[in-house]
Amino acid sequence: QVQLVESGGGLVQAGGSLRLSCAASGRSFSTYLMGWFRQAPGKEREFVAAISWSGDSTYYTDSVKGRFTVSRDSAKNTVYLQMNSLTPEDTAVYYCAASTGPWHTIVVVSPRSYNYWGQGTQVTVSS
Repeated sequence: QVQLVESGGGLVQAGGSLRLSCAASGRSFSTYLMGWFRQAPGKEREFVAAISWSGDSTYYTDSVKGRFTVSRDSAKNTVYLQMNSLTPEDTAVYYCAASTGPWHTIVVVSPRSYNYWGQGTQVTVSS
């Protein structure tokens, strides 16, 4: 069992930055691959980024490549999402999630691959 709590969301102007954190409790955190998803009003939840259990592999959706960076600190049981050059299109509720699935792009981009979810944190980017 893993509990996930996101923090770090807020209101920022376009071009600004935010760093989201996802603190995990429970055993075996380092064996889960971790993902970040987001959901804007009226839209489906979409994949943003993922990081492997070791932290050696990452994967991003095209719209955030070069702007967002996912990382993890296993000593702190925390995953981060550094978001730079934010645009109003990045406005959404951001969720972190944990998966016991294998590291494969088909797996990591699907919400159904994830076993545990946080409650979400709101990110609002003003123009």
